[in-house]
Amino acid sequence: MIFGHPNHAANVSTGAPSLKPAFCPLHSVRAGAAVRIRQLCAPLLVAQRLREAGLGEGRVVRLISAGSSVICLACAARMALSAALAEMILVEPV
Repeated sequence: MIFGHPNHAANVSTGAPSLKPAFCPLHSVRAGAAVRIRQLCAPLLVAQRLREAGLGEGRVVRLISAGSSVICLACAARMALSAALAEMILVEPV
């Protein structure tokens, strides 16, 4: 799992390429990691249901387990998602 990729712009202070955070799907995060939801790539109605359940943009969640289903902790509640749905949730490290 890689969260960064070289940016074409150089770092002004060192002249070295800077790393800009990239988003990755929720299902690819290691268990125990805390991440921030950055984008929901699901259809509009599904994205709305995720937001209503507490899985909206900006929310910090902790991945409990990943496999054929993904279990995450958000809003003091554990939620089970299909791997396909978890793939539509883009996150970044906290």
